[in-house]
Amino acid sequence: MHWLAARSVWLSVTLVLLVITACSRETPEKPQTKSKGKDHLVEAVVVERSRLGVERIRTGTLRARREVAIHNQEEGEIIHLPYFEGDLIKKGDVVVRLDDKLLRSQLGRAQATRHQADQDLKRIQNLFKKKLVSDEELNRAETAVEVARADEEVLKTRLSYTTIVSPMNGIVSARLSEPGNIAERYTHLLTISDPTSLVTEVTLSELLISQLTLNHPVEVSIDALGDKAFEGKVVRIFPNMDPVTRQGTVEVELKPVPQGARPGQLCRVKLTTLAADRMMIPFSALRRDQKGEYVVTLDAEGKVQHAPVVVGLRIGEQIEILKGLEDGQQVVTKGFLDLTPGKKVKVVSAEGKKNQASDDKPKPADASNQSNKS
Repeated sequence: MHWLAARSVWLSVTLVLLVITACSRETPEKPQTKSKGKDHLVEAVVVERSRLGVERIRTGTLRARREVAIHNQEEGEIIHLPYFEGDLIKKGDVVVRLDDKLLRSQLGRAQATRHQADQDLKRIQNLFKKKLVSDEELNRAETAVEVARADEEVLKTRLSYTTIVSPMNGIVSARLSEPGNIAERYTHLLTISDPTSLVTEVTLSELLISQLTLNHPVEVSIDALGDKAFEGKVVRIFPNMDPVTRQGTVEVELKPVPQGARPGQLCRVKLTTLAADRMMIPFSALRRDQKGEYVVTLDAEGKVQHAPVVVGLRIGEQIEILKGLEDGQQVVTKGFLDLTPGKKVKVVSAEGKKNQASDDKPKPADASNQSNKS
């Protein structure tokens, strides 16, 4: 029994020593494989010219092409104001008449004074022929006649101001007073509009205005009249540009006026320029820094370069390049992160990235079996 216990102790100690020896052995190091750097992937397009026209839609407000505000030049009580909003008026129709009793009385007095001056002048002239009066008396008589005639003309003019006639054919768009009111001088009494033509003013960039000419056809839609488009034309291009926004104003005429169109309505003007050869790139390719606008190009070796550019009109999701690029150059559109000049990149298409992403995604085990079966 003692022999068996001693043997068991000896086996335990031997086992412990074997474990310690095994743990103390150095594990051979695995050879390290040198990691290969990943390529910088970008998307790029080849610069080409295409024939495109520019289309822009601008909102505006309709107004009458010609609108006249009627003011009185003489003060007095309004005794005749026959027209209301919406009434048609012909040129020469009396639209306002003021009380003229006081002016007529003053005119009668001036006429009597002028008549007396004429008689005095005739008498002085007869006496002057007989050398019974001096030259000075004759001059005074002639001056008195001229003053009397001038006073008479002033009162005739003031009297004519009490009757106001329409300067054009039109429609009353505003009536601002009533008979019985005392109209002070230069009071706005009526507004007359020309209903045969409506115009609107819209703002456009300097790049687009330079491509428009007078009588350029446009389409005008009026929200209140539905989706139908009406023919219009550019009748005026304002000469000055806003120095801050670099935009100018264009006046568009709508003639003939469609049924239901009225001044003050909201309208939308669609302008389309003639097609021209334009160098277009995706707008996402345009970069900006402190020096200005630029694009990232690739040389023959696939290295990055920065190319300053001058841009033109934006058409949809593309931007026109006026200066800085040539046909056939590659322009980067995606992958700008950590993209520095001189860096070599690899060009992939959008479809390539999509396919690569789908390949990297793990598939279920039965999916591969199912595809093999099909």
